[in-house]
Amino acid sequence: MMEYISAPWREEYVRKILKMKGCVFCRALQAKNDRDSYILYRGAHNFIVLNKYPYTPGHLMIAPYRHLASFERAKKEATDEIVDLLKLSIRLLKKEYRPHGFNSGMNLGQCAGAGVADHYHLHVIMRWTGDSNFMPLVGKTKVMLEDLETSYNRLFPLFKKARAAHSASVR
Repeated sequence: MMEYISAPWREEYVRKILKMKGCVFCRALQAKNDRDSYILYRGAHNFIVLNKYPYTPGHLMIAPYRHLASFERAKKEATDEIVDLLKLSIRLLKKEYRPHGFNSGMNLGQCAGAGVADHYHLHVIMRWTGDSNFMPLVGKTKVMLEDLETSYNRLFPLFKKARAAHSASVR
């Protein structure tokens, strides 16, 4: 007999996805409040945002401002910057969290696992040796050590400092 462990925070996500109209990334940008939207950094073509339903604390996503499903049709400037923002994210996450490794990638298309298939985005997920345990396998539940507010408060000052340094170097 299968045992079930409740993960009530996932219910909100599942219900929202089923009813969702519009794009979570575009909605975050339109909100004009980076803290409420968990936007950590705004580049020239892309922005960095915390995943509201993370796999691990500090799970970031890098998405373009332009609503576009097709990564291969994106302008070179946008795809070049997404790689630069990936490098920045890894550097800052290493500094603040000291992970042992990272998963990074895109799920392009719904059949590939994209929860938001019409606005491409790059996931950045920290990993630690031994961070997999029985909970996701047996209990279909993820134990999170940190909430989104804490992650945002830890990371935002680092991205703010990086943005200031980048702006100074461009002048």
